[in-house]
Amino acid sequence: MLTLLKLLKDGRFHSGEALGAALGVSRSAVWKQLQHLEAELNLPIHKVRGKGYQLASPLVFLNAENIALNAPSLEWPIHISDSIDSTNTEGLRLADSGCPAPFLVLAEQQTAGRGRRGRKWVSPYAQNVYYSLVLRIESGLRQLEGLSLVVGLAVMRALRESGVQGAALKWPNDVLVGQKKIAGILLELVGDPADICHVVIGIGINVNMRRADEVDQQWTSVQLETGSPVDRNGLVAQLSMQLQGYLDRHKAGGFVSLQEEWEQNHAWQGRAVSLIAGVNQVDGVVLGVDHQGALRLSVDGVEKIYSGGELTLRLRDDS
Repeated sequence: MLTLLKLLKDGRFHSGEALGAALGVSRSAVWKQLQHLEAELNLPIHKVRGKGYQLASPLVFLNAENIALNAPSLEWPIHISDSIDSTNTEGLRLADSGCPAPFLVLAEQQTAGRGRRGRKWVSPYAQNVYYSLVLRIESGLRQLEGLSLVVGLAVMRALRESGVQGAALKWPNDVLVGQKKIAGILLELVGDPADICHVVIGIGINVNMRRADEVDQQWTSVQLETGSPVDRNGLVAQLSMQLQGYLDRHKAGGFVSLQEEWEQNHAWQGRAVSLIAGVNQVDGVVLGVDHQGALRLSVDGVEKIYSGGELTLRLRDDS
């Protein structure tokens, strides 16, 4: 199927006869493989009598050399998989097997992509960015403070550089355009954070996705926002350069050095919100974040601090 996909990636029409000849199979076998492509990879294919078959839009595959050309100062080794359960999981496997960090894991498709609280992250083939950076942290509890918020700043800047001017942050792990989610962040840690540990920075960005029936919340993509397809290699390079810069600033000055910048770009700053933890709900107004990246809320006129991976923040007027 992937050989067939590479024949179609230019977005032009190809006859069933020509595809069959290139693959050494019959036209009916080509037809069956095309049906599998549509069903398994969620790639719409146009079929026109007399012309043949055409991908609804051209595909550009992820390429480490292309990424390196666009990010010449980047020194992270890049591992690219065609299809994988999850880039975060692969990052943890590689770290466990002795692969020296930092390194970057990318995939064209995830079969078990996940977000916060175990939610499924919809990961169609060759449409989005599924990105995991594995870092080794030694005696660095300070390096973990506010880390997901720092990553959010890097993602937001990369999106703005790619033409999504309305990209903004939502505490603690999302990047929004208006009320629609365009990117999410999932950090996973293994080892002893007080000694030596590895942290996997997982980032998912909706890039060229235009349909996703499985997504159960409002979403958008870079292509939907800008009106044209995006070169994912260029976006990965831009994201990596932004992330490298923000991680250096965070390492040098801690989250406090980035706190004000984060608050200035928080989409819900000053908004009335509900903070939900299981069956419990707290209503308040967003004041900002503290030096560790925890949420500061005004609750009945009293400032309170909240942090934790199981918290959900919603606008109070959001039905």
